[in-house]
Amino acid sequence: MKTSPVAVALALLAALVLGTAFASPALAHDRLKSSDPAKGAKVESLEEVKLTFSATVRFPNVVVRSGDETHQDGKPAVDGPVVTQKVKGDLPPGEYVIAYRVVSSDGHPIEGEIPFTLLGSADPSPSPSTASPEPTGSTAAGSDPAASTPAASTPIATLSPAAAAGESGEPGSSGGVPGWMWIVVGGLTGIGIGLFFSMRGRKRS
Repeated sequence: MKTSPVAVALALLAALVLGTAFASPALAHDRLKSSDPAKGAKVESLEEVKLTFSATVRFPNVVVRSGDETHQDGKPAVDGPVVTQKVKGDLPPGEYVIAYRVVSSDGHPIEGEIPFTLLGSADPSPSPSTASPEPTGSTAAGSDPAASTPAASTPIATLSPAAAAGESGEPGSSGGVPGWMWIVVGGLTGIGIGLFFSMRGRKRS
């Protein structure tokens, strides 16, 4: 029995099609669909990294590193095809790498690295310094210190009644007669009394 060349060709084509159909599921392994941060991205801040795969994954292991230092915080959390890894706070700006390894739904490991750059938030500009208020009673710059000092009040002397009377110059006040005048008056009075008694004695004789 001879086999037709057409039949042979159809049989080979059918085997090829069936072989490809059965091999496709085995060759189509799970893969990483996206990441946050994305590969080569530049971000201003970072609190966590997120990896999304094409199917559910198991046993995730995620490391966030810069040089020889690692910055992941705790263990990664897996929710179906999404793996989330927290990172430490206050990361300095620089170049970082997300290194991951998971086990896909068909048991094959998936691993890789995702580089990104952390820019960091811009430092706030320093606020202008507020001039401190001058203390109460302080002398302003350029002003006369003497002008700001209150003038000392001059005490008013209280005059005694006798002194007041001597300075008033009213009639009958003895405070205005100098002392030498009293001496002269007393001398003349004494001389007059002496002459009076002397003349009286001569008349009797």
